[in-house]
Amino acid sequence: MDFMTIEEEVQIEIIEKKSKFIASLKRVETTKEAEEKIKQISKKYYDARHHCVAYRIVEENQIVEKSNDDGEPSGTAGAPMLAILQKNNLANILVVVTRYFGGTLLGTGGLVRAYSDSLLKAIQESKIIQKCPGIEMEINLAYTDLDAFRYYCKNNHILITDTQYRQDVVCKIEMEDAKKEKLLADFKTKKVILKNVKELAKKYITKSI
Repeated sequence: MDFMTIEEEVQIEIIEKKSKFIASLKRVETTKEAEEKIKQISKKYYDARHHCVAYRIVEENQIVEKSNDDGEPSGTAGAPMLAILQKNNLANILVVVTRYFGGTLLGTGGLVRAYSDSLLKAIQESKIIQKCPGIEMEINLAYTDLDAFRYYCKNNHILITDTQYRQDVVCKIEMEDAKKEKLLADFKTKKVILKNVKELAKKYITKSI
């Protein structure tokens, strides 16, 4: 399952009929992390009237979704924001839109537009990346083969995430599932010179373009 997410968190503000809407768009990996961030934002803006929420998170290869209107009329805040995340295939994302009431009622249509526009503007300000099923592996190789291995990884869209210099060089790498068999075949035929290859874990990684 591929999905889109944001590279870094974004925060924007809009004003609608004197009400201030602060959209906090955050990258999250678990529902527990999302709930903690909701508490942090609510505490930061403790004097605001509403903290409306939507999130979509991939857990155990399924998407967990939640939305909350936090006292706004039902269906005017959380649900429209969740629909935007769904439409754009965005996941591992939390949006909290904090509202400071400006004294003028917006009506249900106005609220839907304001909360939706807040999220859409935050998405527009974000750098969007694509995530896909991948694999983390550990590689052992000689010091003399390190430069050639780095060149091989660059040409094959394999990301070296960690390098440790021990008796051998030990690298952690990430790649799309589809690239695993090529690496193992090239290792076997010595197109890439390595001492050992070990699979560590399945994980979602940034898709190479």
